[in-house]
Amino acid sequence: MARYTEAVCRLCRREGEKLFLKGERCYTDKCSIARRAYAPGQHGQAKKKMSEYGIQLREKQKVRRFYGVLEGQFSEYFEMAARRKGITGENLLQILETRLDNVVYRLGLGTSRPESRQLVTHGHFTVNGKRVNIPSYLLKVGDVIALATKSRSSEKVKAISDITGGKVVPKWLEYDAENFTGKVAALPAREDIDLPIKEHLIVELYSK
Repeated sequence: MARYTEAVCRLCRREGEKLFLKGERCYTDKCSIARRAYAPGQHGQAKKKMSEYGIQLREKQKVRRFYGVLEGQFSEYFEMAARRKGITGENLLQILETRLDNVVYRLGLGTSRPESRQLVTHGHFTVNGKRVNIPSYLLKVGDVIALATKSRSSEKVKAISDITGGKVVPKWLEYDAENFTGKVAALPAREDIDLPIKEHLIVELYSK
C-alpha cells in the first residue's frame, strides 16, 4: 500500500498548522511551522486566494494527514459515517478517533500517531487479550487495549513513558498507567476531539 515517505514537516507547512506528526519535536522551537510558517516550494510564500472547493479540499487533506489515512480509506470512512445515525461529520471524526493507532496515541503509549501506527504494526499491542497489528482496527465501547507483556520492559517504551507521562487522557478513554492498559469507556463526542477541524467542509466536499 502506498504511503507518504518524505519529510512529514512539509505536510504541516502545507496545511499551515501543526499536525503533530513528529512527537516531542512539535513542541519545541525546532518545529518547522515555528521556523517557516509558509507552504513548501518556491511559490510557498506567495499569497493565493482559494476557491470554495479549494478550502474544502484543504480541510479534507488536513484531516487525512492528522490521522495518517490514505484517500481510498478516508472515502470508505465517509461512506460509513453517512450510513450511521446522527451528524455525518461528527460520525466521521468518531470513526477516525476509534482507530487503534489513534487510541494508542491518545493513551500516551506513542508520542505521535505515526509512531503509534508503527508500534501497532510491529505487534506491541493486544485488544481484548488478542494481538492486533492492524493500525486501522476500529475499536468498540468496552474494548481493552494493552501493551504486550514482552514489550513493557523495552527501552523504547520507557522512553515514550518519560515523554508522555503527564499527558491528559480523553474522558472517553480509561487508562491504567501501572499496567499499560486502556479501555474504550464511551464513543468520543465532538467536544472530546481537540483538533482544529471544520468537518462540515468535508461533508460539503463529498456532497458535490
